Amino acid sequence: MIVFPNCKINLGLRILSKRTDGYHDLETVFYPLSFYDALEVIPDEVKDLNASRVLFSNSGLSINGNTNDNLCIKAYNLLKKDFPQLAGIQMHLHKAIPSGAGLGGGSADAAFTLKLLNEKFNLALSTDQLINYALQLGSDCPFFIINKPCFATGRGEILEPATIDLSAYKFIIINPGIHISTTNAFSGITPALPAKSVKEIIQQPIETWKNELINDFEKTIFSQHPEIAMIKKKLYDDGALYSSMSGSGSTVYGIFEKDNDTKFHFPSNYFIKKLEAV
Repeated sequence: MIVFPNCKINLGLRILSKRTDGYHDLETVFYPLSFYDALEVIPDEVKDLNASRVLFSNSGLSINGNTNDNLCIKAYNLLKKDFPQLAGIQMHLHKAIPSGAGLGGGSADAAFTLKLLNEKFNLALSTDQLINYALQLGSDCPFFIINKPCFATGRGEILEPATIDLSAYKFIIINPGIHISTTNAFSGITPALPAKSVKEIIQQPIETWKNELINDFEKTIFSQHPEIAMIKKKLYDDGALYSSMSGSGSTVYGIFEKDNDTKFHFPSNYFIKKLEAV
């Protein structure tokens, strides 16, 4: 069975408060885009249930870290605890979405693993149950269980449908290949309640977003990496209706009219892709 985990962008991202558990309360809109990894699972040839093993392989973009820390494997192990009848599997992940780029690629892979295993092994898990499992894997993971535009609060796991449709536009995503430390990203944040909620701003015409729809991480990240700020400026210069960094970066996206035929010129090592809404 093969599934295709897609990426997301953040429309606005405000850090509201520091929590007692060390996390932050935030508000944002998650919006899915048509850029995909590929994940395939087939049964392991070994039928011993006690093996509980995942034979993992990958291709495409490199994946940092220890293979056992991969969220897809963690998703399998999480379900295996409650469903010991899960057989061993062979899993192959082809990475196209850059990792650590603010696009949620790893979170999508984890959530789609849960959904795939639920279907393949007839676990009959409800959407709410899948969301609860996903939250154990990461704050962004529950969104990809729903995978439709959502207004997110809490750590990002409290989700409600967002009545926004950007299918009339095209998206340009630019990733300069800069790794952003989450610790550094939060170091310059002063949590505060905004005067106007992201939820309210996205209901306004997109032309008004430039001055109101804010990603709180930009101030710190742009000061540390001016080249990321320049990407945003260039996208506006090239006609973007709205541009922002996604998540804690380093990807910057621009939303354009579909008939905008600007030729984008960035350094050859930058990752550039034109996308549409899912």
